Amino acid sequence: MNKAELVAEVAEVLDSKKTAEAAVDSILEGITGALKKGGTISLVGFGTFKVHQQKARTGRNPRTGEALKIKAKKVAKFVPGKALKEAVN
Repeated sequence: MNKAELVAEVAEVLDSKKTAEAAVDSILEGITGALKKGGTISLVGFGTFKVHQQKARTGRNPRTGEALKIKAKKVAKFVPGKALKEAVN
């Protein structure tokens, strides 16, 4: 499912595609903003979004096989909640 399909699903409940798109955009901006600040978003039963610090590591260039250094960075991480895990399985 992509963003347009998600907006269409929400529009069925809200009866307006414009309102649905604004709602989806607002949720995504809220999650992005909280993660930029280093926060955590917990949606009970669905899951948790958080920022994870990846350590610097050594990688390989797939063409040459040459070793190269990969810098440390922050990445967004999602941990599914119990209800979501059960729904998928």
